[in-house]
Amino acid sequence: MTNTSLVIELTILVLAIFLGFEVISKVPTMLHTPLMSGTNFIHGIVIVGAIIVLGFADDDVTKAIGFVAMVLATANVVGGWFVTDRMLEMFKRRPVDRERD
Repeated sequence: MTNTSLVIELTILVLAIFLGFEVISKVPTMLHTPLMSGTNFIHGIVIVGAIIVLGFADDDVTKAIGFVAMVLATANVVGGWFVTDRMLEMFKRRPVDRERD
């Protein structure tokens, strides 16, 4: 990897972090849970990318980074599923209590 490509990759990383922070900070508080639970499922793409990286990995560092990416993305997908499931439970109607009538 040349110095130029390293600088370009670091620039893209810093811009992505800045852009992500700016976008998320503008979201109203009431929309955080539905937005974040939905976007956590996007980490399925990260899982596929990590599998591809692990398939082409030649050295131990690349294998370790791919494995860590796959574990973290999987945890995020599972957590996003639980948050979404819990959020959807709040919108279900409760059964009517017939004994009170």
